[in-house]
Order: sequence, then structure tokens, then C-alpha cells
Amino acid sequence: MKRIVLFLATNIAVMLVLGLAVNLLGVDRFLTENGLNLGMLLAFSGVIGFGGAFISLAMSKFMAKRSVGAHVIESPSNSTEVWLVDTVARLAKDANVAMPEVAIYEGEPNAFATGATKNSSLVAVSTGLLQGMTREEAEAVLAHEVAHIANGDMVTLTLIQGVVNTFVIFLSRIVGYAVDSFLRRGSDSSGPGIGYMVASMVSQVIFGVLASIIVAWFSRQREFRADAGAAQLMRSPVPMQNALRRLGSMHTEPLPQNMAASGIAGGAGLMALFATHPPLEERIAALGKS
Repeated sequence: MKRIVLFLATNIAVMLVLGLAVNLLGVDRFLTENGLNLGMLLAFSGVIGFGGAFISLAMSKFMAKRSVGAHVIESPSNSTEVWLVDTVARLAKDANVAMPEVAIYEGEPNAFATGATKNSSLVAVSTGLLQGMTREEAEAVLAHEVAHIANGDMVTLTLIQGVVNTFVIFLSRIVGYAVDSFLRRGSDSSGPGIGYMVASMVSQVIFGVLASIIVAWFSRQREFRADAGAAQLMRSPVPMQNALRRLGSMHTEPLPQNMAASGIAGGAGLMALFATHPPLEERIAALGKS
């Protein structure tokens, strides 16, 4: 779950910064001074929307390490680290992806994978998970994370985020223009006023939160696929089912907002619509059908 929560938070922050920048540079004024040019606005929204998503993707591994204080294992210093690196290496080879960076961080049971490409990725696991699971269960969790990498889930979610970003920017500018036109009715001034900037930025935040529901739905579907990938790498669904049951009996710590979708543990949170992971019971049942 940690991976997507971090990604979503970074994306929202990047989009707000980009939105403020284009306002200050006068791009919005150019788009609206002679009436709202919907064609140009859509093109502009696409450039900013996909640009923001890919900037977030490029930053994902760096942000993930910083947010949890992950220690990348350069040279294993104990038997646990040796096992962890060797296991990830074997799983990556079986999944036909390049060896990811492997990291450990202090925290409650969780794990995540992130990175801009299949061949430049990171797998991180918490001390709580390593201490609370058997080796087979922990290996199944690692297989789940490697499956995320092999499936290209971060790039897929980035493209989805780019699409929803585009419509968030597009719709927020239309709302901003409508509010500004209402506030300036009867005025002889041309171009957008302060009402446009405020209304469009507020709308961008609101639409951005609603858009995260769409991203979260896609994230839940990718979780089922990563579970199936783990079962394939482990040659049986049983280890993954056992790992999920173990997670259900453990206290798991929520991951930072832009990393949630790629973690192993996740819940419904405040609202089921925003959950990046399906309920554990559904995931266990789905593995039983595979």
C-alpha cells in the first residue's frame, strides 16, 4: 500500500505546484482572455496532467526511501539480509526483471515495491514483517512485490493518473472561469481575475481527491493480479494465502500517502472507495480460485 499512497500524495503536490506556476506565468490568462478556448485548454491540461504524473513517477523511488527511512542493502551484514537479497534476486530472475534495490526499514509489518521502470526498481520490507512472519510467508510477500514490478504496475497507474489529472485540470479551469465570469459580471475588465485563480485551485484539489477514487479502483485490481503473480512465482497459492492471513492477525502501519498502492498491507481507510487494496478476505478467496 505504501507505494501508491506516496505516489498519489506526490502527484497532488506536484500538480498544485504546476498549477500555481502556470497561474503566475500567465498561461491561464492567455487561455481565457478572449473567452475559454476549450481545445487549447484540453491540450494544456494533457501536457500538465501527464507531466505531473511522470514527474511523480520519476521521484517515486527517492520519495519512498526518504519517507520511511529505508536502508538499501549494499552489502549484507547478517543472515537475514543475505536471505532477503538472495530471495529477491531469485524471484526477480524467475519474473524476468532486473535485480531491484533491496531495502529494510524500521516499522510495523509492511512491504512495498516502487520505481520508474521494471529495470530500475526498489523492494523494501519492514523489520516488523520480517520478525512476524515465517520465511515462506515473507518470501510470498516479496514475490507479490516482485510481481508488481514485473506487471509494470507503477507505469500503468502513472498513465491512469495522467488521464485523470488531465480531466482534473480541464474541469477545474472551466469551474474557475465560470466562477470568475459570475463575479465579474458587468465589469469591463478582461482576462481572468482573482476569482479564477482561487476557484480553479480549490476545484483542482476537490476534483483531485475525487479522481483518486478512480486510481484506487485500478490499484485494487492490480493487487489481485500481483497476488496471482506471487502464487505463480511460489508455484502455489498457499504461501500467499498464509501470508495474507498472517497480515490479518498483525497490526500494520499505514504507508505514506504516495506509496499506498504498492504495499502488501492495506485496508479500507476512511472510505472503501479510497482503499488501494481489496479486503484480505477477498484476496485470499481469489487466490483459492486461481
